[in-house]
Amino acid sequence: MDTQTILVFALFLIAVIYVVRLVYRSFNTKTSCGSSCKCGVDFSKIDVEK
Repeated sequence: MDTQTILVFALFLIAVIYVVRLVYRSFNTKTSCGSSCKCGVDFSKIDVEK
């Protein structure tokens, strides 16, 4: 194998690992989705003032 082929295989392997990591992290979220939408925040302990 020449250097160019090894480099292509290495880049492909890195891309596959990156995609698998993205999919794994999307299925294994904690209580919230990870963005700033506050979908996993518990607002029950906050007093509402009028």
